[in-house]
Amino acid sequence: DIDTRSLKAPSDYGSEIDPGDIDEDTLAEIYPSVEIQGVLEGRNESRPPLLRWANSSPLRPRSAVEFEYDSLSRRAFSGRRHPPPSMQEPRRESQSPQPIERPPPAKDDRRAPLERFRSRRPLSVTDLISPAWCELQYWYTLTKFGRKPPTQAMKAGTKIHQTLEEEVHTVVPVRVDSKEDRFGLRIWNIIQGLRTLRHTGLTRELEVWGVMEGQVINGVIDEISFTSPDPDMEEQFDRSKVEKAGGTLPLGQLSIEQALAKSGGNMAEESKDDGWIGSLEPDRRVYIADVKTRGVLSKPKGASLRPTWMQLMLYRKLLESLSLNTVDAETIFARYNVAPLQSFSEGFMLEAGAIDEDNMQSDSDLPPDTQQANELRMYPNLLSLWSLMISEFQQAMPSFGDILRVEYRYSKTGEIIGNEFTVYDPDTVDAYSRDEIKWWKGDREAKGVEIEEAFKCRICDFADECTWRQTKIKEATEKHRLKRGSREKSAI
Repeated sequence: DIDTRSLKAPSDYGSEIDPGDIDEDTLAEIYPSVEIQGVLEGRNESRPPLLRWANSSPLRPRSAVEFEYDSLSRRAFSGRRHPPPSMQEPRRESQSPQPIERPPPAKDDRRAPLERFRSRRPLSVTDLISPAWCELQYWYTLTKFGRKPPTQAMKAGTKIHQTLEEEVHTVVPVRVDSKEDRFGLRIWNIIQGLRTLRHTGLTRELEVWGVMEGQVINGVIDEISFTSPDPDMEEQFDRSKVEKAGGTLPLGQLSIEQALAKSGGNMAEESKDDGWIGSLEPDRRVYIADVKTRGVLSKPKGASLRPTWMQLMLYRKLLESLSLNTVDAETIFARYNVAPLQSFSEGFMLEAGAIDEDNMQSDSDLPPDTQQANELRMYPNLLSLWSLMISEFQQAMPSFGDILRVEYRYSKTGEIIGNEFTVYDPDTVDAYSRDEIKWWKGDREAKGVEIEEAFKCRICDFADECTWRQTKIKEATEKHRLKRGSREKSAI
């Protein structure tokens, strides 16, 4: 554990907090809960591929089979911060090895963060939202470790997420013989996840891709459902949107079919004589939720919530882009260095198809479009399978709800602490993602926190070496000197 009394700062920047008054629970409340991206290309390549059977859903007796590549369990930063190496207890034999500290970078290394740290794999949603707490802290973490060192709180969070996954999936190994097989399995898992959503109303761990500012972005969404997280809040927000739009919902709230029609997409032609199109039943809305674990029985507050809100909004943006078929598949395939027209291996199609066929025979209420013998053979390469995935997105996600939810669970027991809600704001997330990608590309320097959030410096491992903080100290000292000189002149 950290002795908070040893967290001293040589200046007034952030001194409104007395380290002696910060107990462990307060530290846990201050620090944000930030997801660690589970599907990372480099790590996936070194792990065996797995299929996951969908277990019984709470919304119906049985659900369709769902597959997933062996992704790392979803985790969360939460609770007490990880102590620096010098303050840790000696490692026991039973503990997992800590990440190896990287050698200090060369003084003249002026490469952009994207080139230094993400040259071999795409950016993740986590890469975009981790700097929301403090860009410089994230920068120092990358240069020192390459990633956030694992903590006990993160390991506890992994177990909670694994338990939630096991309520839906049973893992089964499957054979893959090529990069294309591996990536195809990831797409196949998405397809099965979308079908599970469509026929049970709930799916978990859905992987998504998108392209922002020319960069491929990858993420995994904890939970997607058709259940509104807060109907009263949603009704009030919908009413305000209609009023602002002059009685018409803006494009962001249109159904996928309507949005496609407006953008020139394929849609059944409307009869000129018909005054009504559509059904009497309203479109089902899709709602996104994320699960975070906490080391204390309280929810984070204020600035600690910002990374989570940006994370959920990025998920929503990526999900909607896939549903509208505005994500360029060729760009995704090129970034992962896979051949879109290369056929899947015979072994992969046999094993994955055989498991799928066995499950379909035991589940007679599956939709007709999945009642195919070895459906993978009908889509034998990445490009054709991607097209099927887009079709499934459009069927499963007719429209989106704007209410986003984060669920907090106690890491020691898994019990629910509570929920927080926010409203999707496309302008906010667009501005945020553009600014963060500028930093990743090296178009601007990393920024520290402003004086309003200087308390973060008091609980940061890198406070003593932080250039931003040192600059703020000099600015504050100079401002104080000038102010004192002005007072002395006035006195004379």
